Amino acid sequence: MSIAAKIGCTPQTLNDWVKKAEVDSGQRAGVPTEMAEKMKALERENRELRQANEILRKASAYFAMAEFDRRPK
Repeated sequence: MSIAAKIGCTPQTLNDWVKKAEVDSGQRAGVPTEMAEKMKALERENRELRQANEILRKASAYFAMAEFDRRPK
């Protein structure tokens, strides 16, 4: 019986875990788990900030036009 079967996972899953552990320990080239998670969080934050900036840009343009239209002639 294989180790994967003994722990209740597929051989591919076990292989993925081993590769991930090797990357995290520096035995294999790749991006460590901690760094990958941090990059993912920063990318999410960046996307959210870009969306917020776009909303603020549109709101600013809207209120600028409203002010321009409201001025006495």
